[in-house]
Amino acid sequence: MAFDGITVSSLISEFNKTLDEGRIYKIAQTESDELMITFKANKSQYKMLLSVNASLPLAYFTNEAKPSPMTAPNFCMLLRKHINSGRIVSIKQPGLERIIDFELQHLDEMGDVCIKHLIIELMGKHSNIIFCDDKNMIVDSIKHISSVMSSVRQVLPGREYFIPDTMNKENPLTVDRTAFDTVIYSKACNLSKAIYTSLTGISPVIAEEICYRANVDSSLPATVIEDGAKDLIWSNFAKIIGIVKSGEFSPVIYEKDGSYVEFNAFPLLCYADCNEISFDSMSELLESFYKKKNESTRIKQKSFDLRRIVNTALEKDNKKYALQLKQLKDTEKKDKYKVYGELLTTYGYSVEAGSKECECENFYTGETVKIPLDPTLTPIENAKKYFDKYAKLKRTGDALSSIVLETKASIDYLETISVSLDIAQNETDLKEIKNELVQTGYIKKRSTNKKERFKSKPLHFISTGGYHMYVGKNNIQNEELTFKVANGGDWWFHSKAFPGSHVIVKTNGDELPDIVFEEAARLAAHFSKGSGQEKVEIDYTMRKNVKKVAGAMPGFVIYHTNYSMAISPDISGIEEIK
Repeated sequence: MAFDGITVSSLISEFNKTLDEGRIYKIAQTESDELMITFKANKSQYKMLLSVNASLPLAYFTNEAKPSPMTAPNFCMLLRKHINSGRIVSIKQPGLERIIDFELQHLDEMGDVCIKHLIIELMGKHSNIIFCDDKNMIVDSIKHISSVMSSVRQVLPGREYFIPDTMNKENPLTVDRTAFDTVIYSKACNLSKAIYTSLTGISPVIAEEICYRANVDSSLPATVIEDGAKDLIWSNFAKIIGIVKSGEFSPVIYEKDGSYVEFNAFPLLCYADCNEISFDSMSELLESFYKKKNESTRIKQKSFDLRRIVNTALEKDNKKYALQLKQLKDTEKKDKYKVYGELLTTYGYSVEAGSKECECENFYTGETVKIPLDPTLTPIENAKKYFDKYAKLKRTGDALSSIVLETKASIDYLETISVSLDIAQNETDLKEIKNELVQTGYIKKRSTNKKERFKSKPLHFISTGGYHMYVGKNNIQNEELTFKVANGGDWWFHSKAFPGSHVIVKTNGDELPDIVFEEAARLAAHFSKGSGQEKVEIDYTMRKNVKKVAGAMPGFVIYHTNYSMAISPDISGIEEIK
């Protein structure tokens, strides 16, 4: 997921086509490191987001509005003063750097025409928005970089602006074959790394794509590449750079198992195993890609407290369970103590006073046993002591048997909550999980007069042949799907060994094709704790065979008649209904 020089080149091509002869209409600083600029061009308005967040630098057109602070920050006020209503002269990219240079023409206080540059550097933690005059002197920047922060370049008002060349990389737009071979094949690293560390704006993904198209192993040392392979690498590199130079971009996102894997300004052959989603513009792609990524990040952040509660309870229960199993194993000695008591009661008359052990025949097995004795007690008192030990261990064993089952049930239940948190897609899903944890006592209920009403929908898929398949996102949904949505003739699927979602297939009274059973099983495998396995064993049966366990945690069921299959958790190709 690289915001590389090729992505920037695609954006600049889009910006130039859209904003030809355009003007700046509004400038807002929506975050400390983010601008929202509205342009007027071709009788339309266009909003552009410019973010230089260290972890997520971005630039693209957007239709979404963001609130601005009541009082504009100083940098925003400076831009409004100088370039509000400024006309776009050009939008350029130096080399294939991750830099966008807006050249703007405006009138100064005296009415004279002036040129300014708004430069957006999209370079990870070094990202910045820098405002310069026509002589390349910095007027101001959204981030001030002093000599304490960087010894290479200070970004401060009054300093000269320049692009630091610290990597000694070649410009891929102008590099010739000789320079290409010299800089890449002399590096003591693998071929892919040699490519992206030698050329400006080339990401690891593009380096891998070049190697893939050339059918050369990217993990080979760059110094051992043969001449024939070098020709293929150069040829495929030249084709990719030809796309950049011509501006013939076709933005695509690659998706697998419902998640975005990668994006690029043109199709990548090395992602042939993923679903390809095409976009009309790079702005649309970036907005879609990072919106989904931001939603996922936000849900993970909001689920942090719930995960902490679940993980703490799981850790506590696992420790308790291990201790209970050890104690239960210790109670297995009880029958030995009972036999000792019975033998001493039978043979005690022959034991001499003060003896430390008694050797006698076990009348149950015929073997000779040695029974340790307390020399200060009589044989009958020793027998009573062993009977007491037996009784105590029996009571402990009886009590532990049910306690161990309760602890194991709690662990299994918390594992299902963990799966539910992994599946959660929005805040309503998290509220339902929290509500469930309140109902089951893992979160203390707070007294409040306000009644929250929220209900999320289960995941909905369509099988080959058009049969509806539903996946529960939490235990409450699992129970509703199984006992309210499904009827006795529908099919029910669940992972055999792992906690996971209930999957229901509505049959409409039909006999299902084999492909539908396989697709439903893949869903059950994917939405389970075993989703990382190569194959997951899935149990499936008709809904009428599934029974609710009285007094059990939500979502826990039993079934005695079922079929099983081992299947991959890959759900690519199964259509989801949003």
